Amino acid sequence: MIQAEIKSLLREDISILIKIANTGKHYLCDCGEASLLTVKEIQSVSAVFISHTHIDHFSNFDGIFRHQIGGGERVVICGPKNIHHQIEARLKSYTWNLIDEKAIEYEIREIVSPEEINVYILRPPHWNLELIKTQNFLFEDDQVKVEFAILDHKTDSIAYLFKEKDSVTFHEEASGFGKGKWISELKMAFENNDEDKEIDIEGTAYKASDLFYLLTRNQGYRLGVIMDHAADQENYEKMKAVFSEADLVYIESFYKDSDQEFAKLNYHSFASASGQIMKECQVKKAIPIHFSRRYTETDVIEIETAFYKALHEN
Repeated sequence: MIQAEIKSLLREDISILIKIANTGKHYLCDCGEASLLTVKEIQSVSAVFISHTHIDHFSNFDGIFRHQIGGGERVVICGPKNIHHQIEARLKSYTWNLIDEKAIEYEIREIVSPEEINVYILRPPHWNLELIKTQNFLFEDDQVKVEFAILDHKTDSIAYLFKEKDSVTFHEEASGFGKGKWISELKMAFENNDEDKEIDIEGTAYKASDLFYLLTRNQGYRLGVIMDHAADQENYEKMKAVFSEADLVYIESFYKDSDQEFAKLNYHSFASASGQIMKECQVKKAIPIHFSRRYTETDVIEIETAFYKALHEN
């Protein structure tokens, strides 16, 4: 299962670590201050997902790459338009005379539109950008596929959905056949919806679709992170398209309801608005995050109370 841990204390800027169970892989959502993020965890991060580059979401990027360089790994960085130039500028602002080109490789994926992702490579010591391709998907590996929505925060703010790959269960007790490679062939036909594929079992050919009853698809866990966004209908429609019925969503709830005029002015959300859109998305669980740093613990309790009231009211 995908697990998330908030690595920032209450009065720190937000940073969330995404862990993939039973693997050594970590992903990082945003690079705010993160007192709880260890060097070991940073060195296990294989992909970084930046919502936008306001200082409270990007200020600790230097601290992240400081502990990655020298590991010789390829690290993917996803983010909004111009993220490649901003990362290039950060890296070029330091002196790298003791670092060679094999110390690390950054693959930057710039989200231009829902269908256009520009992919760049950056390597030390000169950090010269190289555009290598344009693709129509953001991120996928053996365990996870990442989808996204481009929200309005008076700049593009990317909300991410981490989708664990579906699994297929084989019901051995219902088959009446012995074990063999035919099981993996059947699973592959099932996953590819190849109904007409012939499956050979003990010398007899069967049509794959006639054996699909032996399999059950288990939907993978879906975890969302929705950072800064204006509380408006256009953003909400984009959220519904991506995050509906997600298992767990962390969503920005920057302001108290009594401060919603500030939310409107600053293209942020507020407590009950975030709770209401999560209700409309019919998510199984939602957690409010990323509160204004001026708020006390009592204010945060007020935000959480209003959020959950909107989320659960009939």
